[in-house]
Amino acid sequence: MTVQIPESHADLLTREKKAFAHLALVTSKGEPQVTPMWFDYDGKYIIFNTARGRVKDRIMHRRPTVALAISDPANPYRYLQIRGPVVEEDEAGGWEQICSLNQKYHGHPNYPKRPGEVRVTYKVRPERISVKS
Repeated sequence: MTVQIPESHADLLTREKKAFAHLALVTSKGEPQVTPMWFDYDGKYIIFNTARGRVKDRIMHRRPTVALAISDPANPYRYLQIRGPVVEEDEAGGWEQICSLNQKYHGHPNYPKRPGEVRVTYKVRPERISVKS
């Protein structure tokens, strides 16, 4: 069940806004794990990228439900919270996707390539949304 992003906060998901998403996960010990992330939105899914083997990658394999908080960079009291399942995980195109995110946040696609690093793209389907203005 995908829900609609409220029009009042849809701007937070645009490439022009350059907002960060704070990705919230729960570790195997039941502890919270929160990471600020670059992200994109394709009109249906929240899309983000990490390297294979990182903490968030390992957690999402065990518990593929996440929460994201996205604050307006111009007014951090205005934010959007999204909860939903990870519906796709793909290494194919992972490098290109992190370069696209680098373009969004830094204005150029030249993300530093680290030897042996495998980039993974995740897609989250928003199922619960709340907003604060």
